[in-house]
Amino acid sequence: MAWIALLVSAVLEAVWATALGDSEGFSRPVPTIAFLVALALSMLGLGWATKTIPIGTAYAVWTGTGAALTVAYAMLTGAEPVTFLRVLFVAGIVGAVVGLKLVPAPRPRGGEQAPTDTGRA
Repeated sequence: MAWIALLVSAVLEAVWATALGDSEGFSRPVPTIAFLVALALSMLGLGWATKTIPIGTAYAVWTGTGAALTVAYAMLTGAEPVTFLRVLFVAGIVGAVVGLKLVPAPRPRGGEQAPTDTGRA
């Protein structure tokens, strides 16, 4: 469940990043409100996910996924050009995020308890 919350939060990161650009320095009310709501929900989801996913992994997945989605959306809408290299590097970000999910969690040292994704809310 934590991974789903993390991915939803990453989508919301792309929403607030796009809304931030559309707000024109917070001078347009609708994108400004979208930015604030998406930002708050994205941060809450990230914080919740880090209860079970290590912070380094969670933050890298959150920022990487959000960045890839933001660039992909900008290319799809024509706000940024679509080039082979842009697509290649966004695919690299996505590959790195998938790799972080597939790498086993580190074992705890000493008496620490490793975070686990138990699926509980």
